[in-house]
Amino acid sequence: MLKRYKKLAAGYRYLLLFGWIYSATAAETERSITHLAGDVYRFQNDAHYSVFMVTPEGVIATDPISPEAAQWLNREIQSRFGQPVKYVLYSHDHWDHVSGGAAFNEATIVAHANAVPHIETSDYPIELPDITFTNEFTLTLGGKSVHLYYLGHSHSDNLIYMVFPDAGVLFGVDAISVNRLPFQDMVGTDIDGVIGSISALEQMDVAIVAPGHGEVGSLADLAAHREYLEKLKEQVGTRMREGKSLERIKAEVTMSEYSHWGSYGGWQQPNVEGMYNYLIAQ
Repeated sequence: MLKRYKKLAAGYRYLLLFGWIYSATAAETERSITHLAGDVYRFQNDAHYSVFMVTPEGVIATDPISPEAAQWLNREIQSRFGQPVKYVLYSHDHWDHVSGGAAFNEATIVAHANAVPHIETSDYPIELPDITFTNEFTLTLGGKSVHLYYLGHSHSDNLIYMVFPDAGVLFGVDAISVNRLPFQDMVGTDIDGVIGSISALEQMDVAIVAPGHGEVGSLADLAAHREYLEKLKEQVGTRMREGKSLERIKAEVTMSEYSHWGSYGGWQQPNVEGMYNYLIAQ
């Protein structure tokens, strides 16, 4: 259990600060647990979401989000279901999704192998995984399974997708969303990797898509997200080949057919700029 103490000094300072911030804003934090299907539930912590599955032998949880969020979730799981959290699955290394792992101090943490060096050099005290994998991994507990898939570099080099086959639920973070534009300028994202990953996910046998942010949807919503990226790429790329400037492209590429999607007003122009920067780097 040496890894539990690897960042003790930094972690202690961070947790003190994080705890103070959250204690000051706890009344404003929106948290809830909702049933998705079968034994799978969705956990909300403000704009962040994760899922967990209850089995007769314990609970498999996903992204622990933050120390305060994970502590709240752990208490609620114990109170509502009377089962310990046996496993915690990281979607990827980004601190805003997985900083709360220490709250499940008896759980086994699973992540993609590429997450390890990022966690080791992170400024945040993220718990290192106990189990890592490279392509696919199946975890079974209490007669129920979750399948983990790495589909290549997309939002990060270690982002995985989680399928709960008994419930028909897919959990995916950051690279996918439902009726919502991609985040700001998509910096650091392999956009072609995202498109390819979504294409693979569309072949999955699931009925419910639960993103890490925003509303729940279906595979049809995933397809719509992929199509948005493909149209954006085509429209920006065509104008780049015509020699138009970034400012001209931003003025012309409005993607107005998506104006009813979430974050359109704030993220549509950054999306165009992000696609421009991505294509110019290819």
